[in-house]
Order: sequence, then structure tokens, then C-alpha cells
Amino acid sequence: MKTAVIGATGMVGRTMMKLLEERNFPVTEMIAAASERSVGKELIFKGKSIKVVSMKEAVESKPVFAIFSAGASTSKEWAPVFAKNGTIVIDNSSAWRMDENVPLVVPEINSHVLKKGDRLIANPNCSTIQMVMALAPLHRKYKIKRIVAATYQSVTGTGVKAVAQMENERKGIKGEMAYPHPIDMNCFPHGGGFQPDGYTSEEQKLLDETRKILEDNSIMVTSTVVRIPVVGGHSEAVNVEFENDYDLNEAISLMSNFPGILIYDNPEENKYPMPILSHNRDEVFVGRIRRDHSREKCLNLWIVSDNIRKGAATNAIQIAEYMVAGKLY
Repeated sequence: MKTAVIGATGMVGRTMMKLLEERNFPVTEMIAAASERSVGKELIFKGKSIKVVSMKEAVESKPVFAIFSAGASTSKEWAPVFAKNGTIVIDNSSAWRMDENVPLVVPEINSHVLKKGDRLIANPNCSTIQMVMALAPLHRKYKIKRIVAATYQSVTGTGVKAVAQMENERKGIKGEMAYPHPIDMNCFPHGGGFQPDGYTSEEQKLLDETRKILEDNSIMVTSTVVRIPVVGGHSEAVNVEFENDYDLNEAISLMSNFPGILIYDNPEENKYPMPILSHNRDEVFVGRIRRDHSREKCLNLWIVSDNIRKGAATNAIQIAEYMVAGKLY
């Protein structure tokens, strides 16, 4: 099972390699690929040093899987090249998510859309993944009408430069700015690029990707994305309105029994999800679960997950695992 990680030197790429090892994915040969400036660098996989190769070399090695985390422009250019060569591409960028011919997959929710012959599969946005994980079992039972979400997103979602900016600010060091403002001791309502309607691309993804994954274009979504100075994971305050009324205990049970969800909710003991708890974990934590008294058939949730793991690397590897288990490669 020859496997390539594209963007292997980045934050998500390194985590992908670590998780392929941790989860005992049946890698017979690991190919680490990145941009030309990283070619020749050495990374460790299963205790052995491997050299980073070029994209061209990675294509020519004909891996079974190529798991991409190298940005949308790189995916647009290289994913079709790998796919044409017979490799199954699992892409973590935004490049292919809304292509009607490309499955957008969270395995616990919609693995049924994967089929033999698929050569390009999209991994959803990190904030979308954790939200739909909590909402999928509720949608199946009560049917979601509308979602109002505010996200509180870790600097790790922007990458190494953003983490370095925050750490430099904490030390009083002037350095390269990943953001238009200081992030330490601050937060700002800006994730992605601004669109003509005033929403950002990150906010648009929450609408488009939720509909595609839950297979329901009638769901209405409005959101505000906020960047905050933490590294452990993304947090979301989500208000969901259903077509049908719900029983609170049943709703909690539905989420609790859904694979990958961990209910962490006892406010009397100050027990609620936080990024510091989700860091380096694969579960999606859900707490502050309560009925919205201002509107019928509405529920409030607080959802937290490590955006580098379940929000990116883990989800991508789970897709590959599903395809191997079902012999879809």
C-alpha cells in the first residue's frame, strides 16, 4: 500500500504521517512530497528517515493513495495528474469540495457516497467537519431547518506562520505577520477572504459543505467566523432549528451514540468542551447542550475539536481506511 503525503513538511502533512503510523495504516512505502524548496529535507516515518521528493517524483512512483494538504492551487494543478495516473487522491484543500463530480466525505456520516473507481475525494473544511458530526444524527431524526453558528478558530487553522506570529507576540518579538492584526490578547471576525456580500469564504464553506455532506440543500446556515489566540482546536457556538420538535434527553443520546462524538457536559462541575481538552484528540466534544427558550424547536450546542486531527488529517486517513476496508481502491 504505497502512500504519498503531499505537503508533508506542513503542520497538517506532518500530522498525517504521524497518524498513518499511529493508526497502523498498511503503508508499504511512504512517499513524502512537498514544494521544490523542501525537496531533500528529511522526515521520520516509523523510525526511519525519508527524504522529501518533488511532486513529479511522487506522481511517477504511482502510490495507491496521495493525501494532499498543500493548498488549493497545488491541488488544482497536481491532483488531476495523480488521479490520471491511477492514484486515489484525498484532498484537504478547498479546491474540489463543491465539484459535483467529487465526493465530499466525513466517513461517519456519508461514506456511502464513496465507490470503486473514485480517484478524487475531498476532505471538508475543519469547522464544517466538527459541526456536521454533531448535527448529522439530529438531522436524521428531527430534520434541520436552520443553523446559526459562531466559530472560535485556532491559529493552527492558518498554519505555522500564524502560530509563530502569536508566539512572537507573546515574547514581544517583531516578526512576520500571518494576519492583518495582532492575534495574541485579541480576536477578530475574519477567516478566509471577504466576499461581495460581506461574508467570508470560511463562512460560505459552512453553508455549502454542510448542505452537500448532509445531502439537503434546504438547510439554511448563517455564521460568523472568529480567529482566537489558541492552538488546541476550533470551538463553535451552534444554534440549530429543527422542522420537528425534539426531546432533549433523546437528542443527547443520539449524539452520544454517534461514532466520534464525546458528550462532555456537566456545567455544575465546570465540565464543558475546551480547545485545551481537544488538543491531540480525534473526538468531537459536545457540551452546553440546552433548549433555546427564545424559539420553538431550537437547540444550543457548544462543539470543540482538534482542527488539525479530526478537522483535517484524521478525517482524510479515515477515508483511506474506509476505501481499503471496502476494497474500493
